[in-house]
Amino acid sequence: MIVVRYADDVVLGFEHREEAERFLREVRERLAKFGLELHPAKTRLIEFGRFAAANREKRGKGKPETFDFLGFTHACGKNGKTGRFIVGRKTVKKRMRAKLKALKQELRTRMHRPIADTGDWLQKVVRGYYQYHAVPGNTDRLGVFRERLIRLWRCAIRRRSQKHRPDWARLGRIFDRWLPRPCVLHPFPQARFAARYPR
Repeated sequence: MIVVRYADDVVLGFEHREEAERFLREVRERLAKFGLELHPAKTRLIEFGRFAAANREKRGKGKPETFDFLGFTHACGKNGKTGRFIVGRKTVKKRMRAKLKALKQELRTRMHRPIADTGDWLQKVVRGYYQYHAVPGNTDRLGVFRERLIRLWRCAIRRRSQKHRPDWARLGRIFDRWLPRPCVLHPFPQARFAARYPR
């Protein structure tokens, strides 16, 4: 059994479905003794792992289900070079939309501040966002985040003055100066594990 826990959220991995069903049944019984229960919307059994896609294909079902955990949508995937199984992780769309909405509100309040001040602040925000979300396989989602943030900042800059609106050439230099492009900052989990526990 594999256990990944953060605060009161937990993901459990079992090799056999019967073990997972028995564990779920016994946990529900144990919690009921104390007047507690599992969150019905967050608790579910899904087929996941190296053989999930092949097994579901044999049964005539679609792709394996995904699950959200710690801000990422986790899905069964394959390494493009080796074809080996990997756990694909993408930023949860709902969380990205919420972050962009908050940034839009803040950009409105900073509309008339110097561009360098806003750029310095945005650079720190984007770097912090990348520090958490820049995992292998997620750079395309980070690219979408950057593009949408550019659109929001461009609107804020263009609203500063009705008479003089900067052209794309100048705006492009501003965005390249202050908004870093996404790149992978975290290695694959097996690389981190191998570094900590060398064979």
